[in-house]
Amino acid sequence: MRADICVYGGTPAGCVAAITAHQEGASVILVEPGRWLGGMLGSGIKPLQDCPVPEAVGGLTSDVIFRFGNHPPDIVRKFHEWVAEAGITVIFEHRIVAVTRNGDHIDTIHVAPAPPDAWGVPAPAAESGEPCDISASVFVDASYEGDLMALAGVPYRTGRESRQAFGETPAGVGQITNWTPIDPYVVPGDSTSKLLPLIDDDHGLPIGSADGYTQAYNFRFYLTTDIRNKAEITAPDDYSPDTFELVRRYVEHIKSVSRSSGDQLDRLRDIFPGWLNSGEYNYQRASLVTNAPVGVSHDYQDGDWNVRSRIWRYHIDYLRGLHHFLSTHPEVPGEFRQETAAYGLDASVFPETGGWPHQLYVRVSRRLKGEYTLTHADVLNQTEPSDAIGLALFGVDVYPARRIAHRDPETARLGVATEGDMFIGGHMGTGQPYPVPYRAITPRKSDCENLLVPVCLSATHIAYAATRMEPVFCVLAESAAVAATLSLRDHVAVQDIDIEQLRKRIAERGQIITWSQPSKGAPSDGAPKPGFSS
Repeated sequence: MRADICVYGGTPAGCVAAITAHQEGASVILVEPGRWLGGMLGSGIKPLQDCPVPEAVGGLTSDVIFRFGNHPPDIVRKFHEWVAEAGITVIFEHRIVAVTRNGDHIDTIHVAPAPPDAWGVPAPAAESGEPCDISASVFVDASYEGDLMALAGVPYRTGRESRQAFGETPAGVGQITNWTPIDPYVVPGDSTSKLLPLIDDDHGLPIGSADGYTQAYNFRFYLTTDIRNKAEITAPDDYSPDTFELVRRYVEHIKSVSRSSGDQLDRLRDIFPGWLNSGEYNYQRASLVTNAPVGVSHDYQDGDWNVRSRIWRYHIDYLRGLHHFLSTHPEVPGEFRQETAAYGLDASVFPETGGWPHQLYVRVSRRLKGEYTLTHADVLNQTEPSDAIGLALFGVDVYPARRIAHRDPETARLGVATEGDMFIGGHMGTGQPYPVPYRAITPRKSDCENLLVPVCLSATHIAYAATRMEPVFCVLAESAAVAATLSLRDHVAVQDIDIEQLRKRIAERGQIITWSQPSKGAPSDGAPKPGFSS
């Protein structure tokens, strides 16, 4: 198969890129490894949820995506209808397995069947079946994982940079959060008995150091007690209460410190179901233990699909096991056991996957090493790039990366804590949208001349944490697709297009690339706000 432009990844950004390229007169093929379009916007996050200043967003994101509503099945359906009405060829359930290059150009991508299972979990490896080769003049990697970029041999980053690497004060290993006086060992007091499950070995690196960890993932899921829509949450086949001994000890701690029965219930609900965000449940970062595992996402970033599939299923089985533990264990307060047991997944929201969202929230994985690296200075509006192709605005939003045994430096008491959590500036960040330059979505010319990467863009771990919102990805994807068509028209590398022509054309399409209006909000105190936490 051949097209002018091939877009890999049916994320919201991928759909916007495909539609834009089509509107600009190019032929397009869109490849989606799953069977659903819309990525996280079809899996719990709402189009406007992580967009505190909608006035800073234009183009198709504002005109179309923001009008898709808030109900995941409707959002998915509208993405499918939007792409289908444009007549764009979509190849579903095929995953990239190899890339053929011709010098500095990607010539062909090779994709193979890899359908997800009944709960939406990606296949562990591409199935044997009829492969498909797709050639194009320009490629857009709009996936959350950056697989096209990686298989093309384009350099990228994973993990956390040190403070010194880019002069970022919040970078690297962070301060301890959620410290709780719980013995971390299987046999309390015996360090030779190993750490409890769900606790990582501490690498011992000082604050500000680089490491390979990244922030936690989770599902944005819906619950119900309505038997008409309830899909029972069953325990995994290998369930053992020993796996959740840390949870038992944390429940005991909550019981000992709660001021009232209501306070106790609130703290227990932070474990499960978590934080009710905007109709769906999210990770409660203020709790030592919550509805998703910590310390496994770093293996997902650069892992193969055997590793990723295992981690994806582990997120499901962790939630199943946690639900069963809190519903049945005798040391969990009876009222909360009964409340938890009554919950099931809302199968009316994700009917095709038994109530499980069909996209794991991969908050960050690979990040391009591009011509420009977005840093915390950009987020703080301390730079003025001349090639801005869109605006971003959010706080530096990082969920915990690790859960470790930690000794309180003041009391010398041993406990368990999380590390890596930060929400600098809250959802409003600095209150001032910041520009994202074109060079942040282009590889260095010597690395590849016909690839654009609007999702796994070139940014530090800190800058990516503020930029990684679906509306921003969509804005960058629209600009990327216009750039791709200019590259085709002028027969030049994507790095050599006329930037002013690009900025002129995306402005004509309604994109907003400069900000002169005063913000309607002000920086928050950093506390998550309903409807505004990524």
